[in-house]
Amino acid sequence: MTNDNYTGVTTGTVATACSSAALDMLLESQDIACVKVETPKKTLDIIIDECKRISSFKAYAVAHKNPYNDPDVTVDLAIVATVELLDKNDESDNVIIAGGDGVGIITKPGLQIPVGDYAINPVPRKMIVNNLKDKVPQDKIAKVTISIPEGEKIAKKTMNPKLGIVGGISILGTTGIARSMSSEAYKNSIVTQLDVALASDVGELVFVPGNIGEKLALKQLGVTKEQIIQTGNYVGFMFEEAEKRGITKFTYFGHMGKLIKVAGGIFDTKHAVADGRREIMVTHAALCGVNQNDLKRLFGSKTTDDMMDILNELGISVEVSNSIAEAIRDRCMQRFDLDLNVILVDMEGNYLNSNMKLIY
Repeated sequence: MTNDNYTGVTTGTVATACSSAALDMLLESQDIACVKVETPKKTLDIIIDECKRISSFKAYAVAHKNPYNDPDVTVDLAIVATVELLDKNDESDNVIIAGGDGVGIITKPGLQIPVGDYAINPVPRKMIVNNLKDKVPQDKIAKVTISIPEGEKIAKKTMNPKLGIVGGISILGTTGIARSMSSEAYKNSIVTQLDVALASDVGELVFVPGNIGEKLALKQLGVTKEQIIQTGNYVGFMFEEAEKRGITKFTYFGHMGKLIKVAGGIFDTKHAVADGRREIMVTHAALCGVNQNDLKRLFGSKTTDDMMDILNELGISVEVSNSIAEAIRDRCMQRFDLDLNVILVDMEGNYLNSNMKLIY
C-alpha cells in the first residue's frame, strides 16, 4: 500500500478503494483483490479483503487500514463501501455519496460539511467521485454508501463527540496518504474546535491542554463542554488560530506543570521539544525572595507538584504562582494580541494563583 513504515493511507483512500472495487464487481463480475486509487498525491495500490455481489445492481467491498508507525485509532479498522447502480434521472452527477452505520453525522455548524450530512470530508468525497465517474455506465448513477462497523465505538477515542459529530467516525484525508505522527493532521483536527465554537456563538471560551484540563475545568469553573478548547501541545498554534478568527479574550486553564512552560516562551509544550519547568519555577521563586538553599531544593525536585509542596512549606506558593501566571500573560501578549485570563491548578483542580478571574 505504501513504501515504508512511516506512511499509511487515510480512511478516505480506503473508502475510495472499496467503492471502486464494489463498482468493478458489478461491472466485471470477478473477484477483486487489489485496486488502484488516484489520490491528490499519487496512485496507490490498495488490497481488498472481501468483495461480493449482493444482486445484479448492488455489491460491497471491505478493506482495512494497514498499520504504520503511528498511534492512529483507525488502524486495522474495517471500512465498507456498498455501491448500488440506479437508473439515471435528472441527477447531474453520476456518483452520489452517503454514509452508513459507524460514519458520524454533523450536528454543529462550523465544519467543512453542513449540519445533518455525514462526516465524509470534501477530499475523500472528491476522490470517490473522481475514481468512479468514468466507469459508471452512461444511463446509470452509482450510489456509494460508506460504513464503518466499529465506527461508533472508535469515535469515543476521537474528538468527534466534542465537535458535535455523533454516531461514528469521520472519513478524512487531504492527500490520501497518512504520515507517521503527522502534526499537520493533528492540528487540522484540533483547530476545528474554534470553528465550531464560533459558528455556535459560544462565549467565555476556556483553553486547556487536554482531557485532564477539560475535566478539571468542567468541575471547577461551571462551564460547558462547548466552551472548552483543547490545545494539545500546540499552544502557540491554537492561540494564533484563535487570534486569526477574532477570538482575543479567553481563559487559559490547566495544571501548573503544563502551563508553566509558556511562562518561559515555550509554545510547543511537548516534553521532547522543550522542558525548562524547574528553571522557570526557580527563577520566579527567586524573584519572590526564596533563599539560595531552598532554590537548590526546588531545582532538585522532579515534578512541579514537588516544587509546589516546597513553596507551600515556605508559605510563598500563591505569590510564586501569581508571578508565573503574569509571565504567561506577558509572553502571550508579546506574541499575540490576546487578553488572557490565566488559571493555574494542581491535579485536584485546586487554584494555585489568585490573580485571575473565575468563570461561574
